[in-house]
Amino acid sequence: MPATARRSDTMTATRKTSPDSLSEDERAAIKERAVEVKKDANRGRGNRAALGEVDVLSKIAGMEPSDRALAERVHAIVTGAAPELSPKLWYGQPAYARNGKVVCFFRSGHGDKEPYSTFGFTSAANLADDGGLWPTSYAVAELSDEAAATITALVKKATDA
Repeated sequence: MPATARRSDTMTATRKTSPDSLSEDERAAIKERAVEVKKDANRGRGNRAALGEVDVLSKIAGMEPSDRALAERVHAIVTGAAPELSPKLWYGQPAYARNGKVVCFFRSGHGDKEPYSTFGFTSAANLADDGGLWPTSYAVAELSDEAAATITALVKKATDA
């Protein structure tokens, strides 16, 4: 058997049994993302923003009560601080995009089987700091007025051009 055939067989076997393979939750998120991309491609340009908001609000309404309260407040903060961002689903969770690129997102703790929800930023956010180290996501167990003010400031900074 040629060496390339053996190498290919070995690589295939390794991928199937590798501990780095995707979990069921990761596979489900990828499938959900594929549906989102297909749905977005079928929408007209004028309808995308409005339908994205409907998708996000529908997703939030279906969350567990504790996550729903957090997500509703985060949604209000983000849309108030950066009205130029368009709500959309991203891997099945609420996200906010500029020119189609997600800037920030909310992940349900319950949906991720984690003890807390997460609010985070992608590389499309303008958060780079002079020190070379900055946080890109935050655990959210409750939203005090101080935490809401922090999210507001971060979203404004993230969207400054």
